[in-house]
Amino acid sequence: MRSWPEAPMTGMTTTWRAVVVGENGRVSKKAYTFWVMFRMLELMPSHDLYVTPSERYGDPRSQLLQGAAWEAVRPQILRTLNWAADAESALGPLREALDTAYQTTAAHWDTNPAVRLEAFAGKDRLVLSPLDRLEDPVSLRRLRSRVASLLPRPTLPDLLLEVHHWTGFADAFTHVSQGGERVKDLALSVCAVLLAQACNIGLDPVVHAGIPALEYDRLTWVAQNYVRAETLATANTLLVDYHAQRPLAQIWGQGEVASADGLCFVVPVRTLHAGANPKYFGAGRGVTYYNFTSDQFSGFNALVIAGTLRDSLNVLEGVLDQQTGLHPHEIMTDTAGYSDLIFGLFGLLGYQFSPRLADIGEARFWRIDAEADYGVLNRLARQRIRADLILRHWDDMLRVSGSLKWGTVNATALIQALQHGGRPTLLGRAIGELGRIYKTRYLLAYLDDETYRRRILTQLNRGEARHSLARAVFYGKRGELHQAYREGQEDQLNALGLVVNAIVLWNARYMEQALALIRQRGTTVLDDDVARLSPLGHDHITMLGHYSFEVPEVVAQGHLRPLSSLDD
Repeated sequence: MRSWPEAPMTGMTTTWRAVVVGENGRVSKKAYTFWVMFRMLELMPSHDLYVTPSERYGDPRSQLLQGAAWEAVRPQILRTLNWAADAESALGPLREALDTAYQTTAAHWDTNPAVRLEAFAGKDRLVLSPLDRLEDPVSLRRLRSRVASLLPRPTLPDLLLEVHHWTGFADAFTHVSQGGERVKDLALSVCAVLLAQACNIGLDPVVHAGIPALEYDRLTWVAQNYVRAETLATANTLLVDYHAQRPLAQIWGQGEVASADGLCFVVPVRTLHAGANPKYFGAGRGVTYYNFTSDQFSGFNALVIAGTLRDSLNVLEGVLDQQTGLHPHEIMTDTAGYSDLIFGLFGLLGYQFSPRLADIGEARFWRIDAEADYGVLNRLARQRIRADLILRHWDDMLRVSGSLKWGTVNATALIQALQHGGRPTLLGRAIGELGRIYKTRYLLAYLDDETYRRRILTQLNRGEARHSLARAVFYGKRGELHQAYREGQEDQLNALGLVVNAIVLWNARYMEQALALIRQRGTTVLDDDVARLSPLGHDHITMLGHYSFEVPEVVAQGHLRPLSSLDD
C-alpha cells in the first residue's frame, strides 16, 4: 500500500489521525475513507460542504435573487417590506425606536416592582421576578363545567366525518397521478386512513369487511395514492381557514399571533432520520414535531426534525412556508428559540419575534448611541452595535429578505449557511447586528410590561395544551413513531396535526352552541370568561376501540347533533 503523502487531512482530530496514519507514516485507505465519509456527514447539515445538484444539501446562497431578477423585483420588495433603499434612511427610525424604548423603560424603572439590579461577582446582574399565577375566577370554572357537560359524546370517526360534512376537507385528497378523478365513498376511506395514522394504530382497527370503502386493500390503496404532503397541507388549510371564521375563534384571537414549540417522539426502528437525546429519547433516538399554533388554537404548519432543536433555525421556515389564510406577525417561542441572526431576519421581514426568556440575567443589551443617557439602564447598555456593518451590507440584507419573501431560498438552509457552523459570514454578522437592535427593543419591552410577558406565557401554554391533545390522539404503539423514512414521518405526523385541528374545530363549533343555550336560559356569561375557554378538551371524545365510520342521520342531513342536557 502506498503512503498517500498528499492526502489532505485538514480538520482531522488527533484521535482520527492515530487511526488513519500508522507508525510508519503510511495512510490507511480504509480508515481514511471512513474519515472522509464521517466529515461529509458532519459538514453537509451545517452547509460547510455543498452537494450539487441538491435541494437539501446545495448552497442556498446560490438561490438568492441576484442580477436582473433582483433589480426587477427590488422596488416591490421595498414597498412590501416597507424599507428604504438607502441604508441611512432605513437605520434612522430603528435608532429612534431603540432610544425611545430605553427612555420608556428607564422612566418606569422605579415603579416596576418586578425588576432590579443586583451586584454579582463584581458585575450588575438583572433580576426579573417570575409572574404570579392567576387564579381562575369562580365564574370561569362554572362556565367551563357547564360547557363541558353540554358537549355531545362522539367517537373520533364520527367527529372526522362530521367535520368533513362542514368543510369538505377530505375532498382535498386527490390521486397522485389521476388528478381530480374520484371513487365512490373516497371521503370515508380518507378519514379512516387519517385516523389510523393519527392514532398510530395501523389499518386493522378501521377495516370493516363488507364495506367497500373500508376494505383493507382499498385503505392501503388510498394511503399510498391520496395521503401525501401536498394533500395533507391543502386539507389542513381548509380546516384552519374554516375555523378562523368561527365567532368563538375570533374571540380567542385574530390569527396574528402564534407560537412555535416541539413535540418529541421516540423512533425505535433503525433509521437515518432520527437523532439522540437522552433527556427526551432515553437510550434511543427520535424526532421533533416542530409545530406552529395560532392564537385561535389551530395548527397552521409543522416541520419534522431529526433529534431535538438546538436553536431557532427552523422558526422562520415554518412561518414563511405556511399556506393558510392566517397572517401571524408575532411569533413566540421558548428560550431555545432565539439568536441575534433570527431577530435580524424577523425584523427585516416585518415580524415581531417574542421568545420567552428563562434567564434574562444572561441577556446582553445593545445601544447605537454611545453618549445617550439611559439612567439606571446605563449599567446594562454597555454593548455597542456596529452600525457600519449594517450600512455596508444593507443591499445584500434586502436581497436576503426579498429572496425569503419570494420563496426562492429555504430559510433554514440559508440560516445554516449564514451561521457557517458557529463562524458567521460577514453578511450573517451584519444581519446579527441589526438583530441586536430588535432584540434589545424586545428585552426592554419584556422588562417593562407585565401584560406582554403574560401574553407570551398564555400563547405558549396554548401550544403545550395542544401537545397534550396530540399525545392523547397518538396513543398507539406506546406513542412511539415507527416510520423509518423522513417522508413517512412527515406524512404521519401531519395527519396527526390534521386530526387535532378537526377536534379543535368540532369543539369550537359545539362550544358556540353550548354558550348560546346557556345564555338563552338566562345565565350571565362574561366575555372575559369566554376568552379563556379552550377547544382542546377531549374527555368527551371516544378515541379507543374498534372504529365504526357511521354518522347519525341528523348529521347526514346537514344539521348539528343535539347538545347534552344542561346540568344546573
